[in-house]
Amino acid sequence: MEELKIYNTLTRKKEVFTPIQPKFVGIYVCGPTVYGHAHLGHAKSYISFDIIVRYFRYLGYKVRYVQNITDVGHLVTDADEGEDKIVKQARLEQLEPMEIAERYTRSYFEDMDMLNVLRPDISPRASGHIPEQIELAQRLLEKGYAYEVNGNVYFDVQKFKEYGKLSGRKPDELAAAVRIQPNPEKKHPADFAVWKRAEPGHIMQWNSPWGRGYPGWHAECSVMSTKYLGQPFDIHGGGIENMFPHHECEIAQSEAAFDKPFVKYWMHNNMVTVNGQKMGKSLGNFITIKNAVKKYSPLAIRFFVLSSHYRSPLDFSDQALEAAEKGLARFHQTFVRLLKAKPAQDGKDENFEKEIDSYRRKFIEVMNDDFNTPNALAQLFEFLKEINIWLDHGKDVAKETHKKAIKIIDETAGEVLGLLPEEYSEIEAKSSGDVDLIIQILIDVRAALRKEKNFALADEIRNRLSELNIELKDTPQGTIWEYR
Repeated sequence: MEELKIYNTLTRKKEVFTPIQPKFVGIYVCGPTVYGHAHLGHAKSYISFDIIVRYFRYLGYKVRYVQNITDVGHLVTDADEGEDKIVKQARLEQLEPMEIAERYTRSYFEDMDMLNVLRPDISPRASGHIPEQIELAQRLLEKGYAYEVNGNVYFDVQKFKEYGKLSGRKPDELAAAVRIQPNPEKKHPADFAVWKRAEPGHIMQWNSPWGRGYPGWHAECSVMSTKYLGQPFDIHGGGIENMFPHHECEIAQSEAAFDKPFVKYWMHNNMVTVNGQKMGKSLGNFITIKNAVKKYSPLAIRFFVLSSHYRSPLDFSDQALEAAEKGLARFHQTFVRLLKAKPAQDGKDENFEKEIDSYRRKFIEVMNDDFNTPNALAQLFEFLKEINIWLDHGKDVAKETHKKAIKIIDETAGEVLGLLPEEYSEIEAKSSGDVDLIIQILIDVRAALRKEKNFALADEIRNRLSELNIELKDTPQGTIWEYR
């Protein structure tokens, strides 16, 4: 079986994953800036990295997953000018900035819990690591990679010769691309703030050797990642929109400060789009997770995200979510049918044991190819077809093979893909609800019509259900149904 390969943004190619420490993976993912409710773009990012963490654990690695909370220092321009996003929201809601941070941090974790996203092992806050960020700025000043002007500490990008190695952008090319009026304090327009002077009236500020101020957004992630994972560490992840300037600046200041590589593998998820345009708060075209779950089940949203590769864009539409809801229902229905099946004999079914082993091998094969969840779902649904065929011949179901089939679905679709609730009873109850009862009534009526040789009306029932993507299957044990 092939080894796990990861697409490394730094090298622009897939590489065999080799951890820095045997059987241990340190992962840092840029967490949310907590000034509003999470939207489906956040769902894409954090579900994608949740799968990556889950799969490493499935392969037997010990994982330390660090995902920060940005509660200060992220300015509205994503650069060094403008207002802090949290301070701006605090003014709009007439609350203290830390009230805003607390409110939306709680909201974020509520949403992630709904989507079956595992909590990070460590969730550090930027505001809780001010001393370390001051130390980083001091170290860069001492080594000549930074300079101080009027209480601001700027990183000198021209001193770090590898600046741009992640994004491919070079400082000279960036000078013409600066979106705002060049700052006269900076030696070069691409220089970025490691520490910012607090303007009069700025609410969130701390004492520093350069006066009252607050950390630069990029410094926060450099400090929090290496504090808990060391330097270098295995994987740094985040949205593709953070590759520049955020991740580029993290690399520059971390490697300049400590003279060693920062991260071995860089992973970037692509974005959710609406009609081809990035979904985001700044564009006003976002759908919050809280609103989305009013219409669609949380696991259907998760299914929707997994239907595209983490590096591919994912276009939102009601039709796509409805298809995900149906796909999830088909999976749950077959799994409940498997759970309820009563084995007719002891021992093993050698033929179906081979189907189980084949599915597991194919699942690992596609997941080892840079966490290819769309192909993993395809392998799952091929296996579900085989399960239904197997169960249609109930007299052949063997006890040990039945347990093994349940276990493999639980491990792959449950533990790795996260598409099963913690308690199976949730989907069992749902599958036994009103829809199940209504369809069973129609099946019974159809059986009576066929007994009376009224095949035209019996076929009409089958055809009308087919229009609703519900397929009736006649088996030796009776008629069963499933979503197509």
